[in-house]
Amino acid sequence: MDPSERLRQADLAMGLRTAPRWRDARAAQSGTPPAVAASRPPTEAPARISAPVAVVAVAAPIVARPVHSSERGAALAELRKRHDAECPHCTTAKGHTQTVFGEGSPTARLMFIGEAPGEQEDRTGRPFVGRAGEKLDEMISAMGLSREQVYIANVLKSRPPDNRTPLQHEIDGCGPFLMEQIRIIRPEVIVTLGGPATKLLLATEEGITRLRGVWAAWSVPGSGTDPIPVMPTYHPAYLLRNYTPKTRGEVWADLKAVMGRLGLPGGT
Repeated sequence: MDPSERLRQADLAMGLRTAPRWRDARAAQSGTPPAVAASRPPTEAPARISAPVAVVAVAAPIVARPVHSSERGAALAELRKRHDAECPHCTTAKGHTQTVFGEGSPTARLMFIGEAPGEQEDRTGRPFVGRAGEKLDEMISAMGLSREQVYIANVLKSRPPDNRTPLQHEIDGCGPFLMEQIRIIRPEVIVTLGGPATKLLLATEEGITRLRGVWAAWSVPGSGTDPIPVMPTYHPAYLLRNYTPKTRGEVWADLKAVMGRLGLPGGT
């Protein structure tokens, strides 16, 4: 299948009836840095590039030393043990059967971050395995990637009662462990799925409808390393509830911007 046909199929996988004109796929691999394109009207103020996220003092402080790629799998396994033993939220929360730490490649170039496990995630111990997980898999596939090539995690590692939105004290307790995951993996791009993840990483109270589609950045506190680009987009569960040409097109535009930043064919 030639690149243009694969990209047309990707559009269809995202639920779009027609495929936009694609630039030559070779341009996406030419090494030319993609423009940082915002999908907002020029009259609307762009999202700011966030300052380093403030980390509350908990039992999982961020260590700024970079982890070598060969050590990242072991570092994540050790962090998981520490989280399950020390997390101020997950060790006191009620109603979940197991924690859902995250999964994927420890050397992933792309990381997806959601808000919290649901019922099926709690049962299996894996992130994004229900209907929203199936939609996320479609999104990843449409980008020309596989689930095994990316890393998927949530802000909370344990299911909130009745799948409700995470509360601030829960985020304060569990969030620093997510920050440590990011520090270990050091992805080239982060996609935040929905409001809670976006608000945590960007230290903002702006809503996801205003933030999505606009590049921001997150820095490892105190590391002095380059910030990691962050692309906020809608959570797959929201996309399923609002499965309109508009929302599908917005999410696909966000993903194409990420593809462009990673130098993948079809990016913008």
